[in-house]
Amino acid sequence: MAAANRLSVAKTYKIYIDGKFPRTESGRYFPLKNKQDAVIANVCRGSRKDFRNAVVAARKAQAGWARASAYLRGQILYRIAEMLEGRIEQFVAELQLQGRTERQARKEVEIAVDRLIYYAGWADKYQQVFSSVNPVSSAHFNFSVLEPTGVVSIIAPDDSGLIGLVSYIAPAIVGGNTCVALASESLPLSAVSFAEVLHASDVPAGVVNILTGFRDELTEQFASHMDVNAIAWPGDGRKMARSVQTLAAENIKRVIARPKIDWMSDEGESPYLIRDTQEVKTTWHPIGS
Repeated sequence: MAAANRLSVAKTYKIYIDGKFPRTESGRYFPLKNKQDAVIANVCRGSRKDFRNAVVAARKAQAGWARASAYLRGQILYRIAEMLEGRIEQFVAELQLQGRTERQARKEVEIAVDRLIYYAGWADKYQQVFSSVNPVSSAHFNFSVLEPTGVVSIIAPDDSGLIGLVSYIAPAIVGGNTCVALASESLPLSAVSFAEVLHASDVPAGVVNILTGFRDELTEQFASHMDVNAIAWPGDGRKMARSVQTLAAENIKRVIARPKIDWMSDEGESPYLIRDTQEVKTTWHPIGS
């Protein structure tokens, strides 16, 4: 009788900063409820200080990650896909818990695995596509190559628990950037479980940092932080778009808006999404005597 009357203990999903799983520094959380209004989990309500801590971790990791060979970055993304593949049932169950059907959830997780493999394959190829030898009217060789922009802040789509987040993170990190991502506010559980996959996948600490919390509270920080080089977000809401553009202009931060993309389709994968977070470096080399 006692067992039948006991209350279930809801799992508390933590944030992921610098390869660790701390609770938010403020101690705040919000209860995540299902359609029956029952609490299914407690989710950390990330704060501005959590975001600043994550940016510090991302900046510290960025130089080393950018120096890593394209082959190594591709191998690590492939390892993430392997680890996610091994935990498909867990992710399917979490997505179902948040309202997806079993079929929808399984399809989303399988596409997320395939998307990671897709970008792993591009790791040592995108430079060949987007770099060039430029014709110049002088005794020089002129080369243009891509370099990572640095630290990228990411606001994941709110209508996707896993595939949207993966589709933002993968092209950013395969190109040598580090990132701080804000998970979906309404479907946050898979993001924290994905952080556990990253933690077991040889991804160096600080390369990917994942926060949970409220978009209205944190978007300003994601757009205005002076040590962030680019912000990638869904671009939804005219008022919010204007605010992001204005705040990003303070340090000439690149704003990458991706509205109305179906992340479950082929539209959600492209080498051009890698190029979005790259800078073009042009080098002149003299020839002749």
